[in-house]
Amino acid sequence: MPNKFTTITMQRDVMRYDVLIVGAGPAGLAAAIRLKQQAVRQGREISVCVLEKAARIGGHILSGAILDPTPLDELLPTWRTQGAPIHTPIREEHLAFLSKRSSWRLPGALIPPLTHHHNSFVISLGDLCVWLAQQAEALGVEIYPGFAATELLHGGAGEIVGVLTGDMGRDSQGQPGPQFAPGMELRAAYTLIAEGARGSLTQQLEKHFGLRQQASPQKYALGIKEIWRIPSDKHVAGRVQHTLGWPLDAHTEGGGFLYHYDKDLLAVGFVVHLDYANPHLSPFEEFQRFKTHPAIRPLLEGSQRLSYGARSISAGGLQSLPELVFPGGALLGCSAGMLNVPRIQGIHNAMRSGMLAAESLCTALAQGRQHDKPEEYARALQASNVWRELDSVRNVKPWLARLGLVGGSLIAGLEMWLAALHLRAPWTLGHRQADHACLQPADTAPKIDYPKPDGRISFDRPSSIALSNITHDAHQPCHLHLHDTSIPIKINLPRYALPEQRYCPAGVYEIVSGEAGATLRINAQNCLHCKACSIKDPSQNIEWQPPEGGSGPNHNGM
Repeated sequence: MPNKFTTITMQRDVMRYDVLIVGAGPAGLAAAIRLKQQAVRQGREISVCVLEKAARIGGHILSGAILDPTPLDELLPTWRTQGAPIHTPIREEHLAFLSKRSSWRLPGALIPPLTHHHNSFVISLGDLCVWLAQQAEALGVEIYPGFAATELLHGGAGEIVGVLTGDMGRDSQGQPGPQFAPGMELRAAYTLIAEGARGSLTQQLEKHFGLRQQASPQKYALGIKEIWRIPSDKHVAGRVQHTLGWPLDAHTEGGGFLYHYDKDLLAVGFVVHLDYANPHLSPFEEFQRFKTHPAIRPLLEGSQRLSYGARSISAGGLQSLPELVFPGGALLGCSAGMLNVPRIQGIHNAMRSGMLAAESLCTALAQGRQHDKPEEYARALQASNVWRELDSVRNVKPWLARLGLVGGSLIAGLEMWLAALHLRAPWTLGHRQADHACLQPADTAPKIDYPKPDGRISFDRPSSIALSNITHDAHQPCHLHLHDTSIPIKINLPRYALPEQRYCPAGVYEIVSGEAGATLRINAQNCLHCKACSIKDPSQNIEWQPPEGGSGPNHNGM
């Protein structure tokens, strides 16, 4: 396969490490910490660098978030006395089915044990990543926030030898401005990719090395979350609530969550799987409707909304995992797609994958190797609890896609009960379509009449985006690329009623009319980095690339 990556011609600074990690999330930071721990045990030095595109650690992190602390217990056994921001153990959990007016709580005895959250905590993943970064730096890891890895560096045989960070100070036409600074080359014996779901480097790797040839299409969901401060008399620390049903129809997967944690804080969120068919559907508006349900509105009345954000979630499961290793490195956590979908939990799997990768690389480095495929990591993961957990729930997503909410839940629930009894179903169902291929024509789909926001419980996009603390230099090149600028108006508008306007939770895409007719305006300064556009665009015409390092949301406590 020809090398399609940009040839470096300008003079750039070069930094060299044993291991380079892209992404300061739970997978990347766990890998960095484990690498340094293993180096101490081996009595040798391993240089480790972590790149993070957000302006600060945790700024782009968004998760529900429920933490199974098992891998953390192994990584940092004294975390309870080291000030880790993990304060709220789960004390009760409920699953409810919603109709438009009513709510029915499902009996706990009917819910498969594999979906329970025993011995878990409600946390802010952003805060946990800040703390993990502090532990990593104390061990000697170099962490650089505000630097986006934009391209892969290849050796003579095509192997990965590092990454190139994005240039700073280019103008909207891509030309160097007065504050221009070229990106840096960061070279390493091994590069670990931990950039989260639908990462730009992951897509480059999958294409260049054919990592998805044996995998089902990856499936995704869009999670939208707000943090509220609610009155103390409504707050029950450690209460976890999940919902199915309304406002989604029986053939659209997703649901809501409400997590009580810390001092009067409530995480309110809604997840919509991006294989929905109706192009008139708006995940953002469905979330606003969800909050108005009679079982939820009273909890939010008289409360204060503090934060808003959204991000895509890899939801394909075991059968959608790409090949995990490539010449020069490996994929970790959500870059590969290690979320347990029915449990809505993936932080522990991400951390575990990072730890296993680190241990494998330490072995490789001790043997004097570099830039080869670290196959030890793939084998270790397949022998781990991560693989066993994902295997036990591997058919949940396919059953839901085939049979809808009721039928899919019944069959998937039965399989999970069998798995709890150590009885494995003899089949593994693949995914039939990528999410972008699931939309039906707009004229055959029912339109959805979304109510206007009331400004107290439900809100519009502009007021929500304001809570995401987005920093974005409007003069930089647009990071949302259309391969063909005519497709939105010629194809997506007449066929799908321009769904870009609805699946984006930040109002990035809008249609405007002028003398030359209708055009698509891209408000890149609103981008939350959720990447739903590159996933759901039916023409696969939108390519999300990292903007200048430090751009994007600056989430607090998400």
